[in-house]
Amino acid sequence: MEPELESSAPPLIDPAELPSWIFYQDQDVVVVNKPGWVVCHPSKRGPWSSLVSALREHLKEPTLHLVTRLDRETSGVVVVALHAMAARRYQMAMQNRRVEKTYLALLVGELAKEATVDVPLTRDSKSEVAVKRRIATADETGAETAQTHFIPLVCQNGYTLARVIPFTGRTHQIRVHAAHLGHAIVGDKLYGPDPSLYLEFAKQGWTARHAELLPINRQALHAARLHFLDDGLGDFTAPLPSDLLEFARQKMALDLTAGWTTSAK
Repeated sequence: MEPELESSAPPLIDPAELPSWIFYQDQDVVVVNKPGWVVCHPSKRGPWSSLVSALREHLKEPTLHLVTRLDRETSGVVVVALHAMAARRYQMAMQNRRVEKTYLALLVGELAKEATVDVPLTRDSKSEVAVKRRIATADETGAETAQTHFIPLVCQNGYTLARVIPFTGRTHQIRVHAAHLGHAIVGDKLYGPDPSLYLEFAKQGWTARHAELLPINRQALHAARLHFLDDGLGDFTAPLPSDLLEFARQKMALDLTAGWTTSAK
């Protein structure tokens, strides 16, 4: 799915394309490899404007339950429960931290070695742009503990392909911690070279300034694996999508196949 770059509104989902995103389904859940730019939650733009609403249409189910969710620009594994009992089992596993999450990310710059960022996060009250969205690192009362581990897999041509393991699940955690390391997520409009790019995109869509400052049109972050540790809940792995594979090929001279998932485990 290619985003409508002339507009900041997420593209509508093609009903013919949706089935190809589903890579696992049983009596309890459906698991999707969500492309970038797809919104998880229902919106006012109709049933094909969000993942959960589109799945309701496709599966002919009146009610579905999002177990996990991703930012619209982030791609990867999303688990949706088909009934309330399954939703409770999976959500309890999430609350009790009985799930291992692994992301793949493209980072700006070459990360020389593994690094763990253990820095609390809070709302960025000092930010003059995107105040309601931006998160900042802070060692102060009320800040939430957050830990993220970054493992460089390939460093080449000024970029790093990294495996990322978040030990906590704070809002924007990986993106903020990557920027804290000095290796922001490639294409990040809010935590990359200039946070005003975020508001500019919201108001005007993709502009010439975005094209100048960002080498890809979305944040290059992919939820590659969700491993639920409780019996019967599953271990789900989604390969890198075509846009990130193409970036790796063009910018990093890496020849990765569409089924490339080795580094997610």
